[in-house]
Amino acid sequence: MPRGVRTARVVGCGMTSLGKLGRPASELMQEALERALAASGMKLRDIDGLVAVPSLSDPHFMEAHYLATRVGLLPSRGVKVKTIDTGGAGPVSGLLLAARMVLHERCNAVAVVAGDAVASMGTEEFLRRADRGCRDPSGSLPSPCIPNGYGRITEWVMKKYGLTREQVAMVSVLMSRQATRHPLALTRKAHTLEEVLNSKAIAPSTTLLECARRSDGGAAIIVANSGFLESLPSMGRGPLAKQGGLVVLGGGEASGPLYPPPVIDETMFSCEEAAKQAYAESQLLPEDIDWFGLYDCYPISFIRAVAACGLCPKGQAGRWVEDMYERTQSLDYSPDVFPVNTHGGLLSFGAPWEVPAMYNIIEACAQLSGSADGRQIENARRALVYGNGGIFSHSAVAILGKPVE
Repeated sequence: MPRGVRTARVVGCGMTSLGKLGRPASELMQEALERALAASGMKLRDIDGLVAVPSLSDPHFMEAHYLATRVGLLPSRGVKVKTIDTGGAGPVSGLLLAARMVLHERCNAVAVVAGDAVASMGTEEFLRRADRGCRDPSGSLPSPCIPNGYGRITEWVMKKYGLTREQVAMVSVLMSRQATRHPLALTRKAHTLEEVLNSKAIAPSTTLLECARRSDGGAAIIVANSGFLESLPSMGRGPLAKQGGLVVLGGGEASGPLYPPPVIDETMFSCEEAAKQAYAESQLLPEDIDWFGLYDCYPISFIRAVAACGLCPKGQAGRWVEDMYERTQSLDYSPDVFPVNTHGGLLSFGAPWEVPAMYNIIEACAQLSGSADGRQIENARRALVYGNGGIFSHSAVAILGKPVE
């Protein structure tokens, strides 16, 4: 690395198992943090910053302070901790915040942590809390509010851009095909298009198999200043840290309304603006990206992201999805055919509320470090990760790259 050049780098990541675990969110967060520290070759004393994403099942006032106190990071002078709540965008917002902290706020290394136990909640209580977060005061969104909000938007996109009902359902099929290649994914068998369309109706143009797969789980990453990383012993580092980590090349964020307005139009969507910022800051174009981690809480989130992040022209994401569906019909398709959400996304990997964008980051780390095994993209050097909060209420996009020393 040229003398004086300092970059923010993801140097370790860790996650718990997924499923109905029967453990509190704070315990899952702590385990994920410990795993990420071990992967980076660091100890708790080596980090001087922590960013936490709050949980739905077991929320705490000042979540980051609660977690930092629980694990023993606080009290300690010089340590900064921050709670960030941008919904499902939180892990990517946290990654960008951690990068700023190590580059501009004199932190050496910052942990970003998220965890939740929504699968262990009763369904009635889960829906009550989820509805409370995105309820329209006018009552235009019936319960469950979030699926109905996304359902309204799905039908608007279908009418405006000619998206078909089958193309929407193909997203879930695609994610299930990807998930079968990841040993930790909850979905072990690929869905058929008929299974998706015929599963239980949840909201307009939305079936059960088109909803994020509810789960418990925790995940964490460590972001470090490259100068600090050089000062640490190489002993004990995981494969990502040994390779110098991944450079945070650029990022962007944008916001939309908490729930869909009475008249839906393009002004409510935020991913396009966030992606433009990320590309501009990194001075890259969509064709420079080798792997994409796109948020897919519902198929329409993925479909909007496909165009927003430059994989196809605006209004043509349905055709793009159908093309990917056709090209992955044979289950021995090459990972390079569909270099998107190779872990299965929220629809099939698992979705512990606001945690899943962290899995996008973790899969990006696997792809760019060459440790994605049977789902490895050839010669992957750069990745884009996207998180979406609320009902298109906040978007965070980050671009990561292998370091050039």
